[in-house]
Amino acid sequence: MSPAGAPVGGLLVLVDPVARRLDGESVRIARDVLSAGAAAKVCLPDSPEEFARALARRGHRRPVIVGDDRALVRAVGLLHRERALGEGAAGAVSVIPVGQAGSLGLVRTLGVPLSAVSAARAALDGVVGMRDLLVDDSDGVVLGGLRIPPVRPSVPRPAGPSVRSAYRSLVRTLVGPPPSAPARGGAGGGHRLRVEADGVVLADLDRPVEDLSLEAGRGGLAEVVVRVGGTAVGARARVVTVAGSDFRYRADEAVAGPVRRRTWTLQPAAWGVILPR
Repeated sequence: MSPAGAPVGGLLVLVDPVARRLDGESVRIARDVLSAGAAAKVCLPDSPEEFARALARRGHRRPVIVGDDRALVRAVGLLHRERALGEGAAGAVSVIPVGQAGSLGLVRTLGVPLSAVSAARAALDGVVGMRDLLVDDSDGVVLGGLRIPPVRPSVPRPAGPSVRSAYRSLVRTLVGPPPSAPARGGAGGGHRLRVEADGVVLADLDRPVEDLSLEAGRGGLAEVVVRVGGTAVGARARVVTVAGSDFRYRADEAVAGPVRRRTWTLQPAAWGVILPR
C-alpha cells in the first residue's frame, strides 16, 4: 500500500440517492468531515445518468462515493470504461459506506470501515490498496465475485375451482395426460454449461452444472469453483469462459443476464481503493 496524499484538485463527493433516503444523518456527517479536511465539491445526483455525468466531469478531483456496494461498483465500472483506473492515488476511489447492512458486504471485504467518520477520515489521509478486477467481454466489471446459483425447481400453482378448470380436468380424463416436457438444464436441475479456465475444461454440456462461483482472488489469478454431480472442481486462472444454455449470474449482488456466453478476464491490481493507514 502507498500513501494517498492530499488530493491535488480536491474531492468530488458523489452521494447516492439511496444513501440519502436511508441514512441522511450519516451522509451529513461524512460531508462535514470531508469538507473540513479538503476542498470538496458535493454532488447529489438523482439518477444513474446524473451520477455518470457528475463523475465524468470530476476534472482532477478524487472521487468519493457515499453509498453502498452498488454505488461503488457503478463508479468503478464507469471509471473503467473511461480507462481512468490506474496505479496510485490518481486512479483510486474512496467510499463512505451508507446503506442497509446486507448491501455493504463488498466494502467490508475490501477493508473499508463501516463508520462514516472513520471512512471519511480514511478518504482524506488514507493509503491506496490495489485490487484485482474481473472484466467481462461486454466491458462490465466485477469487484468481488460472481455466482451462477443452482436452478430452483418450478412449483406449479394450484388452480382454483372454475368452469375452465373443470373443463380441462374432463379433457385430461378423456384424452390422457400430455407428454411431460424435459426439465430446463437437464437432470438434477442444473445448467447445461461448458466452463473453461485458461482453456482447461472444468465442466461440459453432457453433465449439468449445479453451482459455479468465480472470485477476483489474490495474486493475479481468479478462483473458480464448479460443482458437477455433487463434486466440486476448482482452478485458478486468468480467463474463465462459461457458455451453453441461457443463464443468469449474480455479480457483486446484482443479477445479470440471461446470456449464452460470457468470458471474464482478471486484470491484476487494476484499481485502487483508499483504506485507513
